[in-house]
Formats: sequence, C-alpha cells, structure tokens
Amino acid sequence: MALILNIETATTNCSVSLSKDGKTIVLKEDYDKNYSHAERLHAYIDAVLKEATVAPTQLDAIAVSKGPGSYTGLRIGVSAAKGLCFALNKPLISIPTLEALAHQVNQNDGVIVAMLDARRMEVYSSIFDSKNYNCIRTTEAEVLNESSYSSYLDQGKVYFIGNGVEKTKTLISHPNAIFIEDKLPSANEMGILATHKYKTSDFEDVAYFEPYYLKDFIALKSKS
Repeated sequence: MALILNIETATTNCSVSLSKDGKTIVLKEDYDKNYSHAERLHAYIDAVLKEATVAPTQLDAIAVSKGPGSYTGLRIGVSAAKGLCFALNKPLISIPTLEALAHQVNQNDGVIVAMLDARRMEVYSSIFDSKNYNCIRTTEAEVLNESSYSSYLDQGKVYFIGNGVEKTKTLISHPNAIFIEDKLPSANEMGILATHKYKTSDFEDVAYFEPYYLKDFIALKSKS
C-alpha cells in the first residue's frame, strides 16, 4: 500500500490530495483565479490528513508538481514538499505538471495538448496519446499562431486542456480542435502517477531538487 500526499501549486489552483494505491481518498483545493498558496497550502495539507485520520508519519512519500508553471507557485509547493520530506524522512516524488493535467481528459482517440498560459501569445505545452497518456512531444515553450498543432489536427481529434486554451481558441478554428475549458492542474490526478514512481523507487534528491521552470524567471518592473 502506498499512501502519498500530493501537492499541486503550478497555477492558481492550490491543490492537495491524499492518495492510497493511486486512488484519491481526500482532495482539498482552491479552484480560483487568484494565487492563495502562501496562505492556504499548509492549512490544506493539515485538513487533508485530518479528514483521512492519517498522521504525517504514516505517509509513504510526498509528491509535488514539478512544473512548468508559475515561478512563485512552484517554489512554494516544492519548498513545502521538501520541508515535509526532511522532517518526516520520506522520499520525494516529482510529477510533470502537464502530464498530470492530461490525465483529466478521458478519451480513446486523437491526442491531448496540455497547455499552460505563459506571457502574451506563448504557452507551455506537451502532447500525449489519449489512449495511454504516452508523451509524444515533450514540453516546449511556444508562441501560438493559426497553424499551431496543424500536423496533429490534420490527422484527427486534438483535445486542448489547461489555462492556455483561452488564447488558443482565438487562433485555431480547425474542426478537429476540441477545447476543454476552465481546467487547471490538480492534485487529484497526481496519485496514480506518484504511485507508479513510488513502486519503481523513482525518487528525487531532496537536497538538490528544483522545479522545472522551463524559462528563466523574469521580474517585471512596477508601473508606479
């Protein structure tokens, strides 16, 4: 039995789940458009464990969404996960954010484009086979245009999911494009991926692990 605490903070969704053998047994999240990680993450962790009547020492591992995503959000989630691993002497598991997001799509034809909004017309995206969620194109930062993903759209259905969908649907009008709106990465889909990694002892070095930002952090100047 693998009892894993899963933490997702790559976007505005502050999300925590407890999974048992890959199945979510408790989920707590703030599916809002504002960042609340600093205020709510540790409260959600406590709430999830209390609702499941599980002591922190009973956990087998801590899993965290590794990115890409918000620089600050990822740092908060990873810092919390690493702190728990150090305090409890538990292994750390990292889950690719876009892979977990793709698991929200339940289809058996075509491909899934999991995408997160970057700046302007740019997105972070990765492409997966909808039958087995195998990655068929690794994560890239790309600027969208009318011909984006055309090679996949010409072959069959393409399911777009994530907060990059809003800008994508203004450019792409292909009949095979299916836009799944109002979805963000969630800890709910992390359990099955984390359990697989736990069984194969695919752990991170807690001391040296860093989130996958994909691009360097850029601080914007204040307008004031």
